Order: sequence, then C-alpha cells, then structure tokens
Amino acid sequence: MTTKEIHDLVKLVNRLELSEFKMKDGEFELSIRTKLFGGKQKRDTGSPVIAVPQASPVAAPQPAAPATTESAPAADLPPKESEDGDEGLVEVRSPIVGTFYRSASPDKPPYIKVGDSIDVGSVVCIVEAMKLFNEIESEVSGKVVKVVVEDAQPVEYDQVLFLVDPKG
Repeated sequence: MTTKEIHDLVKLVNRLELSEFKMKDGEFELSIRTKLFGGKQKRDTGSPVIAVPQASPVAAPQPAAPATTESAPAADLPPKESEDGDEGLVEVRSPIVGTFYRSASPDKPPYIKVGDSIDVGSVVCIVEAMKLFNEIESEVSGKVVKVVVEDAQPVEYDQVLFLVDPKG
C-alpha cells in the first residue's frame, strides 16, 4: 500500500467518523484509531463494512534508517488560522498519522526552531509512518512562533505542529 493510499484511507476514516479501522493483507497490517476511540460516543450495533481496493503486492519492509522518501502533498491541507486566541497566526498541520521528528536524525539540528523565518515549500519536520520518513513542507511563509509538538511524539492526521506568523 502506498503512502498516498494510506493518506486517502485516513481521510476516509475521519470523514466517516469511525473510531477504529483495522486492515490486514498478508503480512501487511494497518490499524487506525481516531480520537473517537474509547470515547463515550454512540455505538452502532452493526459493524460497517468498508471495501478497500486491493493494492499491488506489499513491498519488502523498508530499513529503519531515516532516509526521506517523499513530501506530503501541499494541496491536501490548506493552512488554517489558529483558533486558540493566537490572532493572526497560521497553523502548520500534520498531513498524516505518525511520529513527529524535528530533525533528520538525533545528531542533526532541527529543521526549524522558534524565531526562524520559513518560506512556502520549506521542510519543517519529518513524520514517520510505517517506517517511511515523510518530509513535511510548509504551506505558508512567515516567522515560526511556536513548536506545538515535542520531538519523537505521535501525531494524528490534521494535528497542529507549528504556529507561524505570516507577517513576520
């Protein structure tokens, strides 16, 4: 299953407001849990069936070395203005579920830090998903005001990663 197919599947799970989705195809397993998982939402008595198109055969597992593979599509998540009282700030959000890393490896400096100026297309971090290290590019230019997520922490789809002042 390609990264794009996984991304599309995550969008579908969110759009259908599912709490959990599991898929197994040979040795390939995928489990997605949303913030609705384990909550006190109304439970349906029947389990919805989702038809997932069969992908090409699963490729061999990738090595765990942080080699970047592809950038997240910029058109999928337009920048949003911050809703937490941070007037005029724009949120840079995660386009995929995975583990957030501020740098390419532990011995390298972070891609960006508070006070840095960034441009549209600048790599701001990496999100690891299924042993693939995806470079996340900024969709806005400006000055980084806040790093919202700690290094090596799990992130959800559409979770805020950074706050940027587009006027800075």
